[in-house]
Amino acid sequence: MRIDATSKQIEIPYLLKIGKGKMNKMGKYLSDKGLTRIALYWGEGIEAVVGAPLRCSLDMFEINVSHELVVTELDVDAVTRSAFFLPGVAAIVGVGGGMALDFAKYAAHLLKIPFISVPTAISNDGFSSPSASLTVQGKRKSVKAGCPYGVVIDLDIIKNSPDALLFSGIGDMVSKTTALRDWRTARNKGLARFVDLAGVLAYNSLDILFLKHSLDIHGESFQRSLASSLTMSGLAMEIAGSSRPASGSEHLISHALDAISAKPRLHGIQVGVATYLCALLQNNTHTADVRIVLEQTGFLAHVQAQPFPYDEFMEAVRLAPTMKRDFYTVLSEADSFTRAVEYVKSDEFLKVMIRKEVNQC
Repeated sequence: MRIDATSKQIEIPYLLKIGKGKMNKMGKYLSDKGLTRIALYWGEGIEAVVGAPLRCSLDMFEINVSHELVVTELDVDAVTRSAFFLPGVAAIVGVGGGMALDFAKYAAHLLKIPFISVPTAISNDGFSSPSASLTVQGKRKSVKAGCPYGVVIDLDIIKNSPDALLFSGIGDMVSKTTALRDWRTARNKGLARFVDLAGVLAYNSLDILFLKHSLDIHGESFQRSLASSLTMSGLAMEIAGSSRPASGSEHLISHALDAISAKPRLHGIQVGVATYLCALLQNNTHTADVRIVLEQTGFLAHVQAQPFPYDEFMEAVRLAPTMKRDFYTVLSEADSFTRAVEYVKSDEFLKVMIRKEVNQC
């Protein structure tokens, strides 16, 4: 659904469902919106897990699946070929993780038809974001794709996802803390345009997570809150017209790790560790909140079991400011790397997540 604003036209999800048993109602949701002829894009291995209830629901409401594809790559040319060889469909439904959702999202964007995002894990905010991560001429790039027309999150599916994916979602969510501070500082320096509504939504998404009474990652209320927070993060980016509400210094470090690591970790795991470091560099008032969430959810223990190698992580910190041109963050400050080294060597929380002489077997 599109909303006219004074400066731009924004897209928001017209269909938004978060709760238990939602996969069993997909047919009804699509039928209610008049989307009765669809293309279905699956993540690898996902159909075996959720295919039965989804197909039953689609059949019950006479949803015609005109085309299906198991997504195995993210090359932009493959997405383009897939999109333009589709039979006439009213919408594209993507079911699975980031690869399937990004592929389906961009295909729908090219055809200017609705995209329904059905994530089977909440490991980052990509399922609700207005961009897709694709491979362009051999390099991974984030490209504009528009917000999903619909987001459907079945908590019965999410609860069975690996803990590592939940920790990744937590790391990506707390990163809004440092991203927002970087954005405001950039605005104050005349280096960025700040959109108040996007900022409010992003801050509110953090409140949903920080103010929870329970941080049990296996609890339904926490998973619902995390899913809601990540969804709001995607909407904040659409309103801002950029990734600024959700991506700052911490994401630059993660991008650098992707570039130099022989085996990069999950995006949100990298981002979560970098968020705590960058919060210290910013003297961020929410640093204690970040620490509590990472510690009490088990994120800290998860990373401690396989900490980041010190030399690799600090090289990523050094390279981070070069990841995006004309993009101010706290890492743009002349003394940021020296201060980061000091924090990693002295902060007890960081010392267990970033260590020298790590066994990487």
